[in-house]
Amino acid sequence: MFCPKCGAAEQSVESYCRACGSFLPDFETAIKKEISIEEHLKINSFFSLASAVVGIALAITLYATLISPHNAPIVVYITFGFLMAMSAWQIQTFIRTKLVKKQVAKLKPNREPAELTMPAADPAAPISLNAPDMENYVPASVTERTTRNLTKSERR
Repeated sequence: MFCPKCGAAEQSVESYCRACGSFLPDFETAIKKEISIEEHLKINSFFSLASAVVGIALAITLYATLISPHNAPIVVYITFGFLMAMSAWQIQTFIRTKLVKKQVAKLKPNREPAELTMPAADPAAPISLNAPDMENYVPASVTERTTRNLTKSERR
């Protein structure tokens, strides 16, 4: 490995440069694995559903413990409404994520390889290609079809 700072050769990874002293990280391990679309949707579904459940649980707990019929502050009712609205939002996000997962599954190509079919005549015979016809070979011209848009001008 070469030092990215001073360019000294034959350096060890995850150590310090012998010439300039700068740290030499291992750039190969820094590359993160790409997460598939299905994995992103699975994680999104989980967090949406978990957020909805937590929101509903907090709203029910708030309602059961802090609301008395006589003197409940208005803030309790507002907080309860916000928690229920957030839970409803997370539930609809969960449902939409499930619909997107179905669409992604439909768009994804089949991962099974297609079976190759051999000709019915003799499966053990080698497949041969036609030999090229070199007698009538004409190389492609560089200027072919490049002058058709030019107009002829008369000399003066």
